[in-house]
Amino acid sequence: MRFTKQITDLAIKNWLPSVFDTVQFVKVGGVIAYSANEAEAFRRAAVYVDKILKGAKPAELPTELPTKFELFINLKTAKLIGVTIPPTVLYQADKVIK
Repeated sequence: MRFTKQITDLAIKNWLPSVFDTVQFVKVGGVIAYSANEAEAFRRAAVYVDKILKGAKPAELPTELPTKFELFINLKTAKLIGVTIPPTVLYQADKVIK
């Protein structure tokens, strides 16, 4: 987590809009994160583990892609570095930090 804060601080210091792949970056100052829903990914992983423990061969299990994605926006940081997030994007966000 230490490096997460260092990366976002560096982006803010240099007025760089930043997009990340995990919500942790947005919580500490990143502007936007777009990623697969973590809870859903863990649930799907549990299904795979269950199948393997019941005897399925891992190599024979199909590969699955995420189906639910989340958009997080840190409006406070965006305003700080002078970035305007369009209302249509804000409307689609799953969580906005103000």
